[in-house]
Amino acid sequence: MNGEMHEPILRVQNLSIVFGGLTAVSGFSCELQDGELVGLIGPNGAGKTTVFNMLSGLYKPTAGTITFRNRDGQSFSVENKTPAALNRIGIARTFQNIRLFGNLSVEDNVRIALHSQREAHPLDVLFRSKRFYRDEERITERADGLLELFRILHKKHERTGSLPYGEQRKLEIARALAARPSLLLLDEPAAGMNPQETRELMELVSFIRKQFRLTILLIEHDMNMVMGICERLIVLDYGRTIAVGVPADIRANPAVIKAYLGSDAAAQPEKGTTC
Repeated sequence: MNGEMHEPILRVQNLSIVFGGLTAVSGFSCELQDGELVGLIGPNGAGKTTVFNMLSGLYKPTAGTITFRNRDGQSFSVENKTPAALNRIGIARTFQNIRLFGNLSVEDNVRIALHSQREAHPLDVLFRSKRFYRDEERITERADGLLELFRILHKKHERTGSLPYGEQRKLEIARALAARPSLLLLDEPAAGMNPQETRELMELVSFIRKQFRLTILLIEHDMNMVMGICERLIVLDYGRTIAVGVPADIRANPAVIKAYLGSDAAAQPEKGTTC
């Protein structure tokens, strides 16, 4: 993160949502600066994915505001926008449960995400004009470039459902990046991965953050990963924020230890922590 603070890329103020008589998230607020990598953590059922669903347009908040600033400096109130509209202005996300087109090829999964960047008109497609073929070549090059970045280009023609779990996770992130976001929401990207895959993912997340000039908000239960790459952490419990701070402070916070980490985790050395 830059040392100088500017207008945040994301400002969330007093965000709440009620399902029937249940308050799933209450008064959630946060600000993300350009280039930050922030972790959103807490016990199962704390409201983390519900926050993501509001930030990505899947849920409409009961109360509160969400303001997003794109790369051009334009600010948008996004709490009432659709997921497709948010994707177009620069917010992309992955899901805790992988949502890929399992019967399509690996390459086609990324090509679909590039649909909004096509330049050919419907008539070009119908009559197979030169512009259509140039557009197809450009989209394919863009898709293959992302697959190469994630080291799965050699599987571009394979059926997505046949990929190992870890590679499906990588493909989902590659597809999210196809939209050219400035804010990337990663919902438990290391879920189901073995330790080696998780280490590789940590390196990859750090790399794509710099390569694509991303701001990243990350939900993750793997504390080695969270403590290793996040600059700040926000801790939720029962839909409320109970702590915000750098990993070292969060690890020692009594409320967080009681609600989530436990005394054993708090006593562990901070291997690889960036703060």
